[in-house]
Amino acid sequence: MTLIQEIREAAAKAITALFGQAIPAVDLTVNTTKPEFEGDYTLVTFSLTRFSRKSPEETGRQLGDYLTGQHGDLFSHYNVVKGFLNLTVSDDYWLKLLWDNFDEERFGRKPSEAPADGGRSGQEGVSPSPARRIMIEYSSPNTNKPLHLGHLRNNFLGYALAEILKADGNEVIKANLVNDRGIHICKSMVAWEMFAGGATPASTGIKGDHFVGDYYVKFNEVYKEQVAELTAGGMDGDTAEKEAPIMKAAQEMLRKWEQHDPVVRELWETMNSWVYEGFDETYRRLGIDFDKVYYESNTYLLGKELVTEGLQKGVLHKKEDGSVWIDLTGEGLDEKLLLRADGTSVYITQDLGTARVKYEDCHMEQSIYVVADEQNYHFRVLELILRQLQEPGAEGLYHLSYGMVELPTGKMKSREGTVVDADDFVDEMIQTAARHTRELGKVSDFTEEELERLYETIGLGAMKFYLLRVDPKKKMVFNPEASIDFHGFTGPFIQYTYARIQSILRRGPLPTAEELEDFRKTADNDLTGITADKTGDSYYPLEPLEKALLIQLEQFRSAISTAAAEMDPSVIANYAYTLAKTFNSFYAEHSVSKAENNAKRVLRMLICMFTAHVLKAALMLLGIRVPARM
Repeated sequence: MTLIQEIREAAAKAITALFGQAIPAVDLTVNTTKPEFEGDYTLVTFSLTRFSRKSPEETGRQLGDYLTGQHGDLFSHYNVVKGFLNLTVSDDYWLKLLWDNFDEERFGRKPSEAPADGGRSGQEGVSPSPARRIMIEYSSPNTNKPLHLGHLRNNFLGYALAEILKADGNEVIKANLVNDRGIHICKSMVAWEMFAGGATPASTGIKGDHFVGDYYVKFNEVYKEQVAELTAGGMDGDTAEKEAPIMKAAQEMLRKWEQHDPVVRELWETMNSWVYEGFDETYRRLGIDFDKVYYESNTYLLGKELVTEGLQKGVLHKKEDGSVWIDLTGEGLDEKLLLRADGTSVYITQDLGTARVKYEDCHMEQSIYVVADEQNYHFRVLELILRQLQEPGAEGLYHLSYGMVELPTGKMKSREGTVVDADDFVDEMIQTAARHTRELGKVSDFTEEELERLYETIGLGAMKFYLLRVDPKKKMVFNPEASIDFHGFTGPFIQYTYARIQSILRRGPLPTAEELEDFRKTADNDLTGITADKTGDSYYPLEPLEKALLIQLEQFRSAISTAAAEMDPSVIANYAYTLAKTFNSFYAEHSVSKAENNAKRVLRMLICMFTAHVLKAALMLLGIRVPARM
């Protein structure tokens, strides 16, 4: 249970005791107190006057008296400003929180079952919530080109959301749907047949996905030339695009593929295998993984079966040319093609089949598609069709629509070969990280191997954080230089803060067993006979920045729940940045190893440990590693 939940529960009981009225705790509004007022959390009392029959101020005073009197271990004092009851949480609560969690690596995560240790698990008082089974589909590459910058945002969003939902107590299945068939794949195949001369990734030394992608670009170059020649000869543009020889060759190859032509199928399997090897290498480098991989070549026929079922149910209709459509005008949309006149399927037909396969495979309660906002219409149509077909997975379909990524130089176009390949972009980020780190002048203590790992950790961390710190729904411009600012709203700033804490802990001295026992007694409010008293060192009330850190650390649990509910990893990115800023302010004002006395040194050492664990956990939810040294 989070602190806000505890406050709501205590306030709900107080309302019942004082006013004889029951109110659900979730209906109470509790926020962090604004900086200009004294207090930690604020209970809004305006809506409670219907129970008290008194003014908001008097209602707040009555509740404040009751809460501080009945829950002295939680609240030390209060003040009322108009209809706002500002509650100050007692130091006893914060010390207990620190003692229970300073070395708890899983702090913030909802348990899937009750703690087995019966003690300091970091999850005391937290009841397991029933897990939902959720599938998140992300990456979903085409096998006609390598992953690019847009795929990076997709992959990082999908992976981070999966980790966040798991931390929020759900069972999560990470899935990848590979678009391994269709006209776009045939374009690369036709171009390879026409222009490769038998070349392979092995013979050219080119990574497999890049190799195949080069032929996709080549296809479109030749296609443009052929269309230009036809229009120059007097043919209108639309007809020229259909009659260009290389396009007709690709369409013929698609028909042969669907007819299981052995030669076409063998070429298809070979070229796809080149791409898969390239993808796997990129995924490993990025730290991206999947629990399930689906292939459209295995689901498109099932999509056709669903179309047949839809015709039999009268949900779909066939036109004179044999094409099959669904009428969605009643939903404010239009008619949607599901099967072409020649019997070949379209993208949404394949998605229908895949949706059924995924549901039958996993029986998930929610199916999340991480796909750019240019496909908003597509997924709205997919949901409507699944509903009309009465498919069981329709109710849980959710499209996590995200904005496109641009570079300072502008948009990217894969057909023209102007897309920034993911591999090249990662290389650039690592090189930028190396340059920035060397400029700080603190690399002499590292071996070359350690530096390579450090540069990769910083470069990938900078890239992931910059792409995840923005609300997914917003379009964004990625600036490589700005992403590696060690003093800004960046991953490296948080990584540096974590490394700084590790340096503090290495220098020590760390608390002894006896000092830890003294702190435990203090946290348990048992001050009799502790060593701190014997040595003349005594416990002092928390300093403002000490308390500010503990407040933020406790809020990590709420940040995870909010990020999961809103499906927004930027909540965790913003949380981690705020926590790192607060720690640096704390460290600038307070000495740790040379604190005023031993009790304060122990307190601050434990705060450092707790902060390090939470910073690491927050970044790990985003798929970002932390370095022990920087």
